[in-house]
Amino acid sequence: MNSSDWKILYLSQDPGLISRQLSGEPITRAQAGPLRDDVSTDEITPVHILSHYDNTLGEFAHTGLRCGHDNPIVRRALKQAGFAVLVAGRRYGKGSSREHSPTAEKLAGVQLVIAESFERIYRQNADNIGLFTSTDFGLLDRMERGEALTLADLLQGREALAASILGVGGLLRWGQRFLSGVDSPKGEGSNREIRPQTLFEKILKRHRLTAPHTPDQPQTGDGLFVRADWRFIHEYYTGMADTLMKNALGQDFTLQSPEQIVVFEDHTSYVEESPAHVRGGLIANMHAMSQAQRNFAARHGLRMHRTLTDAEVLQDDGSNVAGISHAMVAEHYALPGQVVVGTDSHTPHSGALGCVAFGVGTTDMANAFVTGAVRVTLPECVRIELQGQLPAGVTAKDLMLHLLATPYIRSGSGVGKVFEFAGEGIAHLRTDERATLTNMCAELGGLTGIVAPDAETLRFIRERRGVDAVIDDWMHSDDGAHYAHTMTVNLATLCPMVARPGDPGLGLALSELQERVQIDIAYGGSCTAGKREDFDHYHAVLAWGLENSLRVPEGVQVFLQYGTTAVRDYCAEQAYDKTFAAMGVRILQPSCGACANCGPGSSTDSAQVTVSAINRNFPGRSGPGQVWLASPPTVMASALAGELISFEALQRRISG
Repeated sequence: MNSSDWKILYLSQDPGLISRQLSGEPITRAQAGPLRDDVSTDEITPVHILSHYDNTLGEFAHTGLRCGHDNPIVRRALKQAGFAVLVAGRRYGKGSSREHSPTAEKLAGVQLVIAESFERIYRQNADNIGLFTSTDFGLLDRMERGEALTLADLLQGREALAASILGVGGLLRWGQRFLSGVDSPKGEGSNREIRPQTLFEKILKRHRLTAPHTPDQPQTGDGLFVRADWRFIHEYYTGMADTLMKNALGQDFTLQSPEQIVVFEDHTSYVEESPAHVRGGLIANMHAMSQAQRNFAARHGLRMHRTLTDAEVLQDDGSNVAGISHAMVAEHYALPGQVVVGTDSHTPHSGALGCVAFGVGTTDMANAFVTGAVRVTLPECVRIELQGQLPAGVTAKDLMLHLLATPYIRSGSGVGKVFEFAGEGIAHLRTDERATLTNMCAELGGLTGIVAPDAETLRFIRERRGVDAVIDDWMHSDDGAHYAHTMTVNLATLCPMVARPGDPGLGLALSELQERVQIDIAYGGSCTAGKREDFDHYHAVLAWGLENSLRVPEGVQVFLQYGTTAVRDYCAEQAYDKTFAAMGVRILQPSCGACANCGPGSSTDSAQVTVSAINRNFPGRSGPGQVWLASPPTVMASALAGELISFEALQRRISG
């Protein structure tokens, strides 16, 4: 392709430079100055426009991009300007697994994204739809010199499977050509190896499939396919996946092993109260999106879980089992040693049970639906060695905010890796807390997180499902297994943490916070912090406040949202709901809600400050305001104080 076809947009940290480029002024790499790092998928395609999955999506590309205090790219601007190349800094495409982001870019005319590094899901999604990505900044010099670029130039350095998929224009075309009849694992049976293996490697070997362009003896970085025990999807992706399959296969396609597919409705329960959706006039679109999923599930006879609104709860006979998709999978489906894939970046939640669980994009899931094969690039493993025991009032969320702030993670070294949580400290954490660790491996940039199953795992499965699970002898990492890196954390040294607005990696100990931060909203919930043990913390703080005659200050809104109906029922059994009502907390039924800017608890004004127990706080993620991340006890203590504070510090303040 000639260089004249490569019109370049540098995503500078300076919004003025972006505006000048959009107005037609070309600039060089040197003139662009520092590039935006950590461009999230929430910025590329803000959540409130995800109900679009046709060509309209291209009009919204990068409308959430934040540079300083500005959003320099408005609707249709990128598409109308005709840029073919986007250039950015580190960790491009971090956050949600939404394939809408590279799709919007491609529909806006972008053919190539160049960045210092990419998040795993974003790059794989881009491959799957035929959008080229590269970390070779030398291509820019060649473009400026007027050189033509070949397909080989664009594929330089990519592993064989990715190059093959891009070479034919995307995964669905590739799958129809090469994956017909691939339905038997290559690694079933004996798991013996000469070298010691991690638990992740053992599970992957048992599920690996024979497929073209994948090696017999895969090494780190090689692409391969595995058979998943469970595949799940939610309403933001189902309509798009159905459209992709119809376009590629016609109206009468069949699904591979439909009994292993689960469909969830977990993002739209409160859409009528979602400020972003109401303001954007998108309510009808959201209902149409949900109906498209219901039609798909009915047509293919798939099991489906629907969340309930407050009004529907009053009419529910108790038979509805619902909640956030990945939390539900851990409660009801996943078992040790299985492979679980879902269209959500927080699918690693089930890694707490000793599963290989990871998120995929829409095209990956569409391909998996019809072929049974799931694409994965063989990653390296990182061992998180936990020592000691967490102090009272310190939680797994604090541990994750601590890890996110370490230089290793901030540098992007964890991108695409598997994080294995091990050591004697893990035995002190129950499964709900372990799920916080594996769930937030998405924020670490990892493929997944995993904890070897043990007696605690069996207790959880028996208590939540009434099932006696089995841990096979091989379900552990071998002594001497290889790890790319080991991080050791003495749990006893940790303290309550917060993360400043803008990125989960901006963490610091709450005791080190110099300024006094007044809050307007306190939100507890989401998959990360909507579990039973999270609600134990919420209740403990609020019950203490009630005993000490504390009230939530005027002007502070407090929301608690259950992760699943089982958590709601547990709280009712424990009479937690009475305490919540006495403290004026608004209780919300299970849904992703404000975490994904989909309901009450989202900010409505840029001046508002939220303290939240959710997993990520990218610009615009939970409304236009500033979002501080914190643990469940810190969120509720801050709600009582009207400012950021730990529960321990609040107790000291009140006791005098």
